[in-house]
Amino acid sequence: MENKEVYLDRTIHFLNQIGVKTEERPLSENTFLPGLCIEHGTLLVDRHILSFPGDILHEAGHIATTPSSFRADMNGDLNPSMNTSLGDDIAAILWSYAALKAIDLPPEFLFHEHGYKGSSAWYIENFTSGNYVGLPLLEWMGMTYGIEKAAQHQCLPYPNMIRWLRE
Repeated sequence: MENKEVYLDRTIHFLNQIGVKTEERPLSENTFLPGLCIEHGTLLVDRHILSFPGDILHEAGHIATTPSSFRADMNGDLNPSMNTSLGDDIAAILWSYAALKAIDLPPEFLFHEHGYKGSSAWYIENFTSGNYVGLPLLEWMGMTYGIEKAAQHQCLPYPNMIRWLRE
């Protein structure tokens, strides 16, 4: 895999371009994902303690798929103890894979072997073969279309996005 710092820089640049605010600053080591935290809808990154740079995309996916009226209220860690649903996590995974493809990074950057509760290989296999589990959720959010709906709307299907931020 190419230099992780290069991937990290490309990822942060992409997120800021599409409207997912990121800010680099020192963080406590007590965050759910080392080196990542959310403050008022901004993704905070501490590259010095960040264990897996691909985790940025997943956390950004949580921000991007949250309705715009709630984004500024997002604070802390998005972890299992928060009142997030399985649907929220599926939406973040789908979104983060689309972002990964837009940035042109390898799937192992996002689905690293230390994440996804041991299912990283399963995600890589499914997503790279075009089996996008839960895609209707992002369609419902108005962010992308599957193949059939994309043809009806004359646009490119997922992993291409109609919009990167949920309204």
